[in-house]
This record gives sequence, structure tokens and C-alpha cells, in this order.
Amino acid sequence: MCYAACMLQLSAQARERLIAAARAAYPEESCGVLVGRPGRDVVSVEQTVPTRNASADRRRDRYVLDPDDFVRADGAARAAGLDIIGIWHSHPDHPAEPSETDRRAGWEGWSYLIAAVESGEVTALRSWRLVGAGFVEEEVT
Repeated sequence: MCYAACMLQLSAQARERLIAAARAAYPEESCGVLVGRPGRDVVSVEQTVPTRNASADRRRDRYVLDPDDFVRADGAARAAGLDIIGIWHSHPDHPAEPSETDRRAGWEGWSYLIAAVESGEVTALRSWRLVGAGFVEEEVT
């Protein structure tokens, strides 16, 4: 498994599903899990599974993955012989860069794909990996 910066390969279907979910949720944050296969230097994302944003009061600038949705996505991934390899979320009218809140909640070894959404349109997809106390950007292909 890749623990330092690596490459995130995002399938076309996974990319389109994430973009559609981010657009639909705007101006609130959308979120979900990245499902695929971890690798030494390349992480392959086959599915981006949307989850409900369970944030009670700050949905415009925070996300909380719905725990029931997460468990369902994990079970479906395992049944398909895949793994949850990270989290994705959107940043409405904000750059696709991790916030301090993202850093505090991050886990080493996972990819964190962030979609910048400006006026309802996705303008950037960038991925990050927590290494020690900070994030390192991963190339997205």
C-alpha cells in the first residue's frame, strides 16, 4: 500500500459520479468513499460511492460521512473484492485543498480526493494523502 504520495487513477465512471454528486449537493458539501485497489505506487479508484452528509449544522463547510452509508459501502466493496481506499468530498466555492479540519480527521494511508465547486460547477479535482502531520498531493489521472 502506498503511504507516501502516489498516483490516484480515477476511472471515468467514478469521476463522472463524483462530479454529478458534487454538483447536485451545491452549495453544500457532498461526500463519499473511494472504492478500488490499493497499490505500492498507484491507487486505482473504480467507484466513488456517495454517502449522505450527516453534518448537523455546517453542511456548507463541513462533512460527516453517514455511518450507515459507510458500513453499506464497505460491505459492498468487500463483496466485490475491493477496498475502501479513501474519502472524497467537495469544497463549495473554496479551493480543492485540505482544511485544518480535514487534517485533524485524516488517516494515514488513505487518499482524500477534494472537488472544488464554483457556482455549481466542478473546477478542480485534487487528491491528498496524510503523511505525518501534513498532507502531500497525489497526482490524479
